[in-house]
Amino acid sequence: MKRRTFLQAATVGAAAGSVAMPAIAQSAPEIRWRLTSGFPKSLDTLFGGGELLSKYVSEATDGKFQIQTFAAGEIVGTPQAADAVGNGTVEMAHSCSYYYIGKDPTFAIGTNLPFGLNSRQTNAWLYHGDGNKLLNEFYAKYNLFALPAGNTGAQMGGWFRKEIKTVQDLSGLKMRIAGLAGQIMGKLGVVPQQIAGGDLYPSLERGTIDAAEWVAPYDDEKLGLNKVAPYYYYPGFWEGGPAIHFFINLEKWNALPKSYQAAVQAAAGYANVDTQAKYDARNPAALRSLIGAGAQLRPFSAEIMEAAYKAANEIYDELSASNPSFKKLYDSYKAFRGEEYLWFQVAEYAYDTFMIRARARG
Repeated sequence: MKRRTFLQAATVGAAAGSVAMPAIAQSAPEIRWRLTSGFPKSLDTLFGGGELLSKYVSEATDGKFQIQTFAAGEIVGTPQAADAVGNGTVEMAHSCSYYYIGKDPTFAIGTNLPFGLNSRQTNAWLYHGDGNKLLNEFYAKYNLFALPAGNTGAQMGGWFRKEIKTVQDLSGLKMRIAGLAGQIMGKLGVVPQQIAGGDLYPSLERGTIDAAEWVAPYDDEKLGLNKVAPYYYYPGFWEGGPAIHFFINLEKWNALPKSYQAAVQAAAGYANVDTQAKYDARNPAALRSLIGAGAQLRPFSAEIMEAAYKAANEIYDELSASNPSFKKLYDSYKAFRGEEYLWFQVAEYAYDTFMIRARARG
């Protein structure tokens, strides 16, 4: 009797399986997407974020969801990436939101505001301060959905052909600098220039520009900027914790099976952590190498920092008064920044300050 009961149960189970399997198969369709990166392959840490996403999404879906990654310029250039996603030319982009402030200055907040949040605080705002929720409400106007995709940590202030000690030294200086930072530096006398990373070296070498900011030692060394502009300034106060995003066509995102959405979100989260981990691991050796090759490390003067801080707040007030989208996001960002630095000045600042001094003593 027990044997007969077991066989009956097995038969019922097999029948149920024959019904369930087609449903499962239908929920895991074959999908092929294209992702246009905002970065060249030579910048492996930045470009690598898109490759990581593709790898893990494929593995999580047994190869049924494939995302092919293309370097900047292979399909469209970086400035056109957001439009290409919004209009469906490609399904995804891996880029920085502030590249698209020509559409609306609000795009700047998606990456970082000068004198804004550091990288940890940026993640806290995006994930737990409604930051990415508010951004996606804004991005939806452009048929975009975005997920955090990486951070560089605080960047360097860039390479200068001459020493910069005062605000007056900035007058008339032609500098490659992107986003709202260009407008802020413009208030200090700088003439902002929009130049792609691959064109920075020849532009500095020929004297077409006098200064250029990019990212940090690991990437800057790859570009060889120290060979044509010896003064290396810090900090890049315009990018204290700049976020990178995966931009996805909103309609394509909404059409994905929930399991595929979960795979993309999980892979994006890994890329978000991995990008800064790589920079933090690689920047120290690169900085030593640059200094060993003759780079002159310099801090921006207090005068320049204070003048830039004042100019930044003037611009934010102007934008908030004229642009409701900017005001909505900036109000959230500013309030969160106030709370974060209230906390960071306690344990974080005390610990980091001690460790820096202890390291200096040996």
